[in-house]
Amino acid sequence: MRILLTTTSFQDTPGKHHDLLKNSGFEVVTARGPIHEPQMLDLVQKDGGFDGLLNGDDAITTKVIDAALPRLKVIAKYGIGLDSIDVNHTTVAEHTFGLMIATAKHFWPHLKSVKSGGWKRITGSELAGKTIAVLGVGRIGKEVVKRALAFDMTPIGYDCYWDAAFAAQYNLKQATTIDEAIADADFVSLHMNLSADNRGSVNKAFIDKLKKRAVIINTARGGLVNEADIAEACKSGRLGGYAADVLDVEPQKAPHIFQDIDNILITPHVGSRTFESVERQALRAVTNIVEFLKGGKDFIQANKF
Repeated sequence: MRILLTTTSFQDTPGKHHDLLKNSGFEVVTARGPIHEPQMLDLVQKDGGFDGLLNGDDAITTKVIDAALPRLKVIAKYGIGLDSIDVNHTTVAEHTFGLMIATAKHFWPHLKSVKSGGWKRITGSELAGKTIAVLGVGRIGKEVVKRALAFDMTPIGYDCYWDAAFAAQYNLKQATTIDEAIADADFVSLHMNLSADNRGSVNKAFIDKLKKRAVIINTARGGLVNEADIAEACKSGRLGGYAADVLDVEPQKAPHIFQDIDNILITPHVGSRTFESVERQALRAVTNIVEFLKGGKDFIQANKF
């Protein structure tokens, strides 16, 4: 059996997942993702192809799958993307608050100043007493709500599928529309899936409905925001800041519109990349692919047949 392994955080982080894959006895071929369609098309047909793909954010398109058939038997997704796979909600929620604190306290200009030998000081804001709109109250959104309460914030949530029991337990107010959720928010935290309907929906019209100098946090998908509108609002002071772990195109293509704006903080899609979460994700992904190919039963299957 041959497996193509393309996820970089799997490869770069030590842990038990490496031993599990090695002990499978399968031949493992590695490449460095994320890989776009043309290169994937070449890879999946290399040297007779592969029985399994263990991928991250690579382009596993219809063309790629068709090219990999008939040998390809299973695709094991590492990380976020399938609801049946551990999305490491705790880790992403922690990263959300890291970005929120860093923006509210102006970490980037302060760090940049001190590292260059200066002592620039900008007055920041507290999280306590502020309202946070959580757009998308799934597993990650719920963990954000819990942490917001620990910071003495007032959470208000919006989701198409409302968990009334969770809302009652954590005193989470339900907004019936996104506009209602963001109307009085000091912070807006995005946790929605990306679709054709909401692509670029966090735009000038959205920003105009916010309080002046509200802050938007995005640990969901870069395509949710109109990057040009975000950049303009941050430069003008209409937004207090924008902090994200995601971009519409990753890795970023330099020069990027966000690069020289101090109240925009971007991390390179590492919200779920901790030693603990990498091992959890990787062990699950390896178990899925090995068990499936060996005829075992310990795998999570997204497309039942």
